[in-house]
Amino acid sequence: MADSEQTWIARLTPTTGGSVAALLNLPLGLDVWERHAGFLVVAAPESRLAELERRRLAEVDRWATQRQYEAQMANRPATGEET
Repeated sequence: MADSEQTWIARLTPTTGGSVAALLNLPLGLDVWERHAGFLVVAAPESRLAELERRRLAEVDRWATQRQYEAQMANRPATGEET
């Protein structure tokens, strides 16, 4: 993987016959941010996401690059009580 390769925040949904547990057991080196019953939210380089699609292991929904996502989260209004 090239150092300049973009990292994406993406939702991975296992294809028919697959499972979240099966995706987690693969040696993919995914940075899992959230685990849900039917999908994962991960940070992963484009090449890794493309490999998942090529092998038909998961449907990949790319939400934003990691840089875009972090900028969006930094610009969100704070929640909760102010002190």
